[in-house]
Amino acid sequence: MSASYIQANTNGRLHGADEPSISPLNRGFLYGDAIYEVWRTYSGVIFAWEEHWARLVRSAAALHLGLPLAAGAMLDEIRRTVAAFRQRTGFAGELYIRLQITRGGGAIGLDTALADRPDYLLLVKPCSVIPEEKLRDGLHLSVATALRRNPIDALSPAWKTGNYLNNILALREARARGADEVVILNLAGEVTEAAVSNIAFVRDGTVVTPPLSAGILGGITRDLLLTKIAPAAGVKAVETTIRPGDFSGMQECFLLSTTRDAGPVASIDATRFSLGAGTVTARLKQAYADHARWYADTHGRFRA
Repeated sequence: MSASYIQANTNGRLHGADEPSISPLNRGFLYGDAIYEVWRTYSGVIFAWEEHWARLVRSAAALHLGLPLAAGAMLDEIRRTVAAFRQRTGFAGELYIRLQITRGGGAIGLDTALADRPDYLLLVKPCSVIPEEKLRDGLHLSVATALRRNPIDALSPAWKTGNYLNNILALREARARGADEVVILNLAGEVTEAAVSNIAFVRDGTVVTPPLSAGILGGITRDLLLTKIAPAAGVKAVETTIRPGDFSGMQECFLLSTTRDAGPVASIDATRFSLGAGTVTARLKQAYADHARWYADTHGRFRA
């Protein structure tokens, strides 16, 4: 049951996620007029609760979208949803928690004034992990050639919105070539990120990752890497412009995301990278695990 059941909470009403719960006129459904955040738990504690909430607030402000609940009230709703999920499934492990907020429903039309009120939807399920064979053998990536990342001055990737067509189609291209994930370039031909992860490399012992100005989501895990994880591991980490021509000079590569922390990459198209024990990626992954344990031990107020 726990592997397939997803607990939902629509505007405070608890139900299974396979049950319809929003109007066909909901603007999130019609136009992607929505924002979202994803958390995961460590030892039952919602990790980086405040950082994700702050990004949600920034996304809402960028879209001129009101939030239906304040942080404390939403945290209470998350706890209700988690409790319902655990009671229904008996699952005691770590959780994936997704919050989506839409502008609401109303008459058909693009004008935001047509929306009635913001809606929220919570989804809770077991947190997926990178399969052991992928941790051992690494992920395979491919550079998208048919599409580029939408630019900052259009639909900024820094806004975590419900519009993911750019990422979806770029990932589809990479998957058609047999890759696990995609590397998306911006209009200048610079590396930005993967479909659902930031990306970083190791060059001569230093971690390098694209800057926010390349047109990327300001990932919470990416920020932790730069400010806490890399320093704790004794590794220098910097932001710098990266182009596909630079791949051959990189010794390692990894993806960064909330649910999977640092995912080792074996290759980007024909370029191969080092894997396994003794790599900088392995040191960072251990440092991240140490930080997550510390967070869970010291932030019990965010227990779900």
